[in-house]
Amino acid sequence: MGGFFGAIKKESCVADLFYGVDYNSHMGTKRAGMVTYNEAKFVRSIHNIENSYFRTKFEEELPAFCGNSGIGIISDTDAQPIIVNCHLGKFAIVSVARINNQKELEQELLDAGHHLSEHSNGLSNTSELMSLLICEGKDYVEGIENVYKRIKGSCSMLLLTAEGIIAARDKYGRTPILIGKGANGYAVSSESCAFPNLGYETEYNIGPGEIVLITSDGYSQLRKPGKQMQVCSFLWVYYGYPVCEYEGRNVDQMRNTCGLEMGKDDDIEADFVSGIPDSGVGMALGYATGKQIPYRRGIVKYTPTWPRSFTPPTQSLRELVAKMKLIPNKDILNGKRAVFCDDSIVRGTQLRDNVSDLYRYGAKEVHIRISCPPLIYPCKFTNFTASKSDMELITRRTIHKLEGDHEKNLCSYAETGSPCYCRMVEEIRKQIGVDSLKFNSLETLVKAIGLPKESVCTHCFDGSSYE
Repeated sequence: MGGFFGAIKKESCVADLFYGVDYNSHMGTKRAGMVTYNEAKFVRSIHNIENSYFRTKFEEELPAFCGNSGIGIISDTDAQPIIVNCHLGKFAIVSVARINNQKELEQELLDAGHHLSEHSNGLSNTSELMSLLICEGKDYVEGIENVYKRIKGSCSMLLLTAEGIIAARDKYGRTPILIGKGANGYAVSSESCAFPNLGYETEYNIGPGEIVLITSDGYSQLRKPGKQMQVCSFLWVYYGYPVCEYEGRNVDQMRNTCGLEMGKDDDIEADFVSGIPDSGVGMALGYATGKQIPYRRGIVKYTPTWPRSFTPPTQSLRELVAKMKLIPNKDILNGKRAVFCDDSIVRGTQLRDNVSDLYRYGAKEVHIRISCPPLIYPCKFTNFTASKSDMELITRRTIHKLEGDHEKNLCSYAETGSPCYCRMVEEIRKQIGVDSLKFNSLETLVKAIGLPKESVCTHCFDGSSYE
């Protein structure tokens, strides 16, 4: 997915920028970059972080950065920031985006006489593409509106200019942008967890399609928010850090509520519940309350070195990460009936390998509870998985096995409790090798988030979306 951070102060912003970007590290694993502005000069650095952490890549370069304003990004896609000089002036841009019509837009720009840099993989940089669309406007607002009109997918961005930081949220608000107020200026971030330790308090959630100019003295609206919102529900399910909030709804509280509701209605007998770290812990604590059974750490994540298991690019590497990062606790598992709560099942890689270890370490029964519904449709808007095809989803492989066609009866398979749904869940249970498997319903998920259904993107669960 990706996450960005910006700071603009009455004094140097470099330290805040460095740590603020770092607090977005859980949002991506591939590229990172920072840029500062000082006396008409941009200072920029970009690094590959696939095999290292953000701080280790940028720490030694900090003395080279200077200025009272800056932006940075953790990206799962392109090398960013991009620095542009056009009739609007000089600006730097970072973006969290997925452009589904990128090839068509590239050709349109080439036909109009523009040029684009190209990566070794044959793809162009999405932020560069957006910068060209912005430069077609008579001002920044018209340019950003041009991006909104022409891209299919989603796009949120920060622009660093001589006047301040321009923050523009995706036209349907699929990814968040929050503004924080500090003693000597303001910050803007994808994740609110970047604010507290840097002395900022969340002051404003930028609305869908809204454009805001942020200075050290405050912020002003350049474009009003749209009336329609489709904020990604998977932010609460998986990506968001537990202390973060979007639209005023806390991530960990949402996960706790999902577990609480499932625990109250679950009729299995178990000795304890455990969360599959880290995103399953909040749900498990709620489940323990609802089910009235103890919470125990039956499996523990080795945090220092292992990344998320669905973000590595190859299946073999995903399987290695899934196996190596979680360590079962034999003394707690031995002879016990255990419920394990997890955020979701995407490919089934992690659960399949972990379940085998749980039984090997002595678990008598293993019951899996998932905080969200089955993922039936690949994400079209936020790149939250690295899937190259529908068949990488365990649901689609299962549907293909049951129907001979992975696209048959999808609506029925997405309907909680339907005969198709029950057959699919039972088949997934067999593949994973557990005693029982249950998913939360879409209704429970939406209720736990606390926003109207029409304001939340649930496309990956039920195929509903609009562009």
